[in-house]
Amino acid sequence: MTASPLAPDDASPSTRLTYFVDGMDCASCVQNVERMIGMLPGASGVKTSFNKQTLELQLDEAITGRSTLEKNLKALGYEPSVLADASAPAVPESHAGRDHSGHDHADHGHAHEALKPGQPWYTTGQGKLVVTSGVLLAVAWLLSSVEPQFATYGFIAATLIGVWPLAKKAVASARLGDPFSINMLVSVAALGAILIGQAAEGAVVVFFFAVGELLEGIAAGRARAGIQALAALTPKTALLVDNGQTREVPADALAVGQSVQVNPGARVPADGTILTGTSNLDDSPVTGESVPVVKTVGDSVYAGSINTDGVLTLRVDKAASDNTIARIIHMVEEAEGSKAPTARFIDRFSRSYTPGVVAVSALVALVPPIFLGAEWYPWLYKGIALLLIGCPCALVLSVPAAITSGISAGTRRGLLIKGGAALEAIGSVKTIAFDKTGTLTAGKPRVTDVVGVGIERNEALRLAAAVESGSSHPLARAITDAATQDKVTVPPATDAQAIPGKAVTATVEGRALSVSSPRHAATLTTLSPDLGRQIAAFEEQGRTTVVLLDRMTPLAVIAIRDEPRPDAKAALARLRDLGVNTVMLTGDNARTGQAIGRDLGVEVQAELLPEDKLKTIAELKTQGGVAMVGDGINDAPALAQSDVGIAMGGGTDVALETADAALLRERVMGVAELVQLSRDTMVNIKWNIAFALGLKAIFLVTTLLGYTNLWMAILADTGATAIVTANALRLLRWKGGRGLSTPGGTAPTLARSGA
Repeated sequence: MTASPLAPDDASPSTRLTYFVDGMDCASCVQNVERMIGMLPGASGVKTSFNKQTLELQLDEAITGRSTLEKNLKALGYEPSVLADASAPAVPESHAGRDHSGHDHADHGHAHEALKPGQPWYTTGQGKLVVTSGVLLAVAWLLSSVEPQFATYGFIAATLIGVWPLAKKAVASARLGDPFSINMLVSVAALGAILIGQAAEGAVVVFFFAVGELLEGIAAGRARAGIQALAALTPKTALLVDNGQTREVPADALAVGQSVQVNPGARVPADGTILTGTSNLDDSPVTGESVPVVKTVGDSVYAGSINTDGVLTLRVDKAASDNTIARIIHMVEEAEGSKAPTARFIDRFSRSYTPGVVAVSALVALVPPIFLGAEWYPWLYKGIALLLIGCPCALVLSVPAAITSGISAGTRRGLLIKGGAALEAIGSVKTIAFDKTGTLTAGKPRVTDVVGVGIERNEALRLAAAVESGSSHPLARAITDAATQDKVTVPPATDAQAIPGKAVTATVEGRALSVSSPRHAATLTTLSPDLGRQIAAFEEQGRTTVVLLDRMTPLAVIAIRDEPRPDAKAALARLRDLGVNTVMLTGDNARTGQAIGRDLGVEVQAELLPEDKLKTIAELKTQGGVAMVGDGINDAPALAQSDVGIAMGGGTDVALETADAALLRERVMGVAELVQLSRDTMVNIKWNIAFALGLKAIFLVTTLLGYTNLWMAILADTGATAIVTANALRLLRWKGGRGLSTPGGTAPTLARSGA
């Protein structure tokens, strides 16, 4: 094991530790580890990730030493290695070249190992167990035909060899506070089969169980493969532009502010802004956008996108650890920490369910012979069969497998969801509130009219652009872009200050200027009737107006038009088809808001300050779940206030961090796709739970009636696990169409999606 960065004697009483836990590669594994740590005094702040296979915790080593923690992890079948710090890579160098195939790993108390990329199944510890059990079972079966007197010994050997690793983990789990693990159920059933003279059926039980766990490991690897593959999208090297020359450097060594050249056919090495050149960029590896997008000087680009034709020079805007792909991976990893309510319910249910199965099995095996004078053998046999039927493998997997697949499928469509709780909540909201600028509209408004009050157009643009020069708001950019297009020289501004939802103020050439909303301007001064009529006329046309003031003197009215996004109307109609109410919340004036609302067919609440949006969200929440979609800093409070916050991909970092989900593709249709994905995932989960419990109920009855033998019981459990997992993996094919309504959904149905 990798040496600890601090010896226990040198460590502070409370240490933040980060482990790479080889084998902790599924949601059930995480559950198993967290339950064990919950029994350790002095352990707190536990944070786990089965995608990275990492465990972080605060450990008071004066109470519990790290050696105890590591010993317990090994007892459960995991191999822990201390990472130097929390920012270290997920897989330490010491692990990269090691073969862990000899390890058997625990999964919610049962043996499990996920395949590594390109690794043959038969080289894993679980694969070797399947092969060994299968060969012994086959040899014993052949002996039963050739030398029947020796066949029983062969079946006993096959059973004992297969059950040994399970029994070890069952004992470890019991010692660490989980006596009713799946390992225990199978071990007791297999050993019980030997004791009642059914060694052949015991061997079949162990073999089928091993096969089921192998299939589960393969499925777990597939569910995570799409996320892990993202790390390979960013190129390893980049062409750094240095003093007019290019030289190849490692992509992860690029610093913010440096310039890089991207040739045709190459991948973009970092998030950045185009400095020179125009080209079509294929963003599909990152955002799922199927059509290459033309980008030119000033446009943003994503790390991992493919430059299809022209030569581009980019300014690096984000370090490798903070680029779009790194953030996607981080968000998906963080999603594991936020369980869906359904998943939490299943966790609680399984804690009571498994002991209940043991109790029922014991009653079935003991009550009839002891109290009713029945024969021992038939009822012992039925009790053992019930242990196998009651294995909660399929039930435990039903939710996390679907959630992981749903989040992975969404990520490939540019839909980033931060957790199972958010994924479940999105599909159940009654109302979705949209910000206007940059969300329902393209966020690229342009100045259409400048009406000066005693000054010329260029003078008005010159002063207004100076006031707005430090702002990144879309309306501010429209004014500064108009000044640039008119080749107006913009003077410097000082003491710039933003009053959210009202105005921007600054000192320009010794004058206290402000660019204000008409509503705010009316509170500062009296606008002339002519000016009022001009503002009203612009607003009736759906244009946003701002007033340039010199202290209390109006200098000009500037009209700005921000066109709705091309897919906004269709997306809102799709949401209505899904039974979701929509409303547009905007700080813009009522006339402009209503004009755009009429075009899009959406209810409008206008002239809202950021605090007004919070009140509106709170009111809407009284009518049911509410989601808020926005992109700006002033949307962050509303995103946090809503049940589900959704940030547009082009939004600010504040909005993206506050939100529960993000749309990398700046398409309003992505909101409807999020709702559909959530509902499809929940339908998948409900089918999984119903199938897992329904099949067990059927076999419970058939076992009590004497129709089910041991190998049929374990086959039912293994089959249920395989079917539930396969059904969850169908979500990986989800492409944003009308969705999945039954387990029998077909690929053509899934393929109906908008570009």
